Amino acid sequence: MGRITHSRPITKIRLGYGASRRPDTLAVEEPLEIRVAGTPLAVTMRTPGHDVDLAIGFMLSEGIIREGDDVVAAIHCGGPGSGGEENTYNVLDVGLAPHVPAPAASTERNFYTTSSCGVCGKASIDAVRTVSHFGVQDEDLRLSPDLLATLPDKLREHQDVFDKTGGLHAAGLFDAASGELLVLREDVGRHNAVDKVIGWAARQGRLPLRGTVLQVSGRASFELVQKAVMAGIPVLSAVSAPSSLAVELAQEAGLTLLGFVRGINLNVYSHPDRILAPASV
Repeated sequence: MGRITHSRPITKIRLGYGASRRPDTLAVEEPLEIRVAGTPLAVTMRTPGHDVDLAIGFMLSEGIIREGDDVVAAIHCGGPGSGGEENTYNVLDVGLAPHVPAPAASTERNFYTTSSCGVCGKASIDAVRTVSHFGVQDEDLRLSPDLLATLPDKLREHQDVFDKTGGLHAAGLFDAASGELLVLREDVGRHNAVDKVIGWAARQGRLPLRGTVLQVSGRASFELVQKAVMAGIPVLSAVSAPSSLAVELAQEAGLTLLGFVRGINLNVYSHPDRILAPASV
């Protein structure tokens, strides 16, 4: 798709130097409607690209599916209304395997998501605490703080679209032992970037994601912790702050949550037993 970025003219002002007209590259933000067998399930504002991974990651995070093989088809179709409309690639219709029950009717349009906050409008916090099929409590990892400190820079090095626009979040999945980057996705929505990573892993048959670290470019919200737990990821690392509810869920679920991972500093908010003691200076 050629819609990941968009160029348009802007007026650039430099104090003391005046104003000039110049082109600027913007990150594209468009709606994606996810349908299951023709029935609308969710609408999210996202950066186009890796839409199938996004849909699979979203449905897995919400407990609708358990693995990538639960989805047997996915096709972009025309916009709302008649099937004769031009294909805008903003509607994705997903087919589930015969053994997978269709989403409950109560689920439809409870899912309205935005690029900023993720899933909104659920009736209560209890409804958000989706039960994971992959527990992380017993994950026996020992992580080097030195390795963890390198992950944000590795993530940043591979943010190709961010370099052009300055306007995208990123999520990267790393091997916990070697620090190898397994996959990286960018999106205007931090939760979309994570869904794209999880959807990729599901399609590759990698679930549960034991022995991995999920590194994100922004803050750690409740929803990002939930998504990590649902995919069996034992460690979530963020360059910014976690929320109180994110820490509460991480502690409850057995996930190691790190925040403010910048330079030589990192804060461990839950299950610090997985982090090896750093060498004394």
